[in-house]
Amino acid sequence: MNTAAQTQRPLSVADAEWFQWPELHRVFDALNTEGHEARVVGGALRNTLMNLPISDIDFAVTAEPEEMIRLAEAASLKTVLTGLSHGTITIVVDGIPFEATSLRHDVETDGRYAKVAFTRDWAADASRRDFTINALYADAGGQVYDPLGEGVSDIGAGQIRFIGQAIERIREDYLRILRFFRFTAEYGRSSIDSDGLAACIEGRDGLKQLSAERVRTELLRILAADRPMLALNAMADSKILEMILDTEGYLQIFARLAEIETKLNLHAYPVRRLAALSVAGPDDAGRIAKKLKLSNAEASSLKSMAIHTSDMCANLPLRGQREALYRLGHDLYSDCVLIGWSRSNDALNDEHWRLMMELPRRWTAPEFEISGKDLLARGFEPGPELGKALGELEERWIASDFKLSRDKLLASIGKS
Repeated sequence: MNTAAQTQRPLSVADAEWFQWPELHRVFDALNTEGHEARVVGGALRNTLMNLPISDIDFAVTAEPEEMIRLAEAASLKTVLTGLSHGTITIVVDGIPFEATSLRHDVETDGRYAKVAFTRDWAADASRRDFTINALYADAGGQVYDPLGEGVSDIGAGQIRFIGQAIERIREDYLRILRFFRFTAEYGRSSIDSDGLAACIEGRDGLKQLSAERVRTELLRILAADRPMLALNAMADSKILEMILDTEGYLQIFARLAEIETKLNLHAYPVRRLAALSVAGPDDAGRIAKKLKLSNAEASSLKSMAIHTSDMCANLPLRGQREALYRLGHDLYSDCVLIGWSRSNDALNDEHWRLMMELPRRWTAPEFEISGKDLLARGFEPGPELGKALGELEERWIASDFKLSRDKLLASIGKS
């Protein structure tokens, strides 16, 4: 009598679009020689099994780095030495990069970096990884291997779990605390893993070892996820969010923003979400930008939202909306409207806020048609007075709801 287990076909990704790429199989062909084996590992498999888009395709290989280089170059493939001390090279095939890493196990860790030794043991390589859903491999035929026996089931359950003892994985690399929350936000579909959360709380002081840039990258990815609240609520309850931002955060405002964005089918801009979560005023924006070492563009955007969001309210007249759109530009105007809406108690389908959001599609801000040359032609001298006069004319034009003509504006020069 055949049981389901006896008749079940091996799990395979052979039908995935990316698995058909000839460039991928040139890497397989090059590395699957002289008794060595290469398998695709990690994110490409995880996302494929979750029906999500993939980005990079990585390989795990039984050959050591120097052997990988020799095998790849013997097949006329370009190699780049991207992380040789950790067993990693990049193989470039017709412009497509594939990261290939020798199977390895940790010899020594310091909370961020590890000294490794190479191995041919797939289970040993899997055991040093962070989460069960990342410890999957696929051979050249597409068959999926789960050496630890947990990754496939956790993918099916949408469960993010550390491999082995969670606190040990965290002590090896404290960045894994933030990765745990980020993976929960991006891939989790059920309750947060209690053992993993307890280990994150136990090891949270290790976050102080991380660079601000690393924290910034992981936090912004958490904020940009489709379902971030499970992770963010856990981060807030465990005081980890406060450690990162020096504030408990405005979770209700953030949740409303995420709901409004979803309802309007808007892209989740992470800096806008950061503003909703953590900024009440310009001082907050400056402090957070410094703490997270935001880029100049991100810091400027955060500060602008902090300054101008307070101008947005449900009873802002159309004339005020047009002025705001003209002064702020499309993107910043929309960011401020969304945050203002999120801070209000108005419904998610409020008609006034919705029309405010639609204004950039209904009305294009006109261009101010007067320049310094026009004032020079009327006797102004170059310098501060010319700039002041030009600014006054633009303010009159804005105050007229953009209706005063160029001739009337120029005729008003010198009149109070």
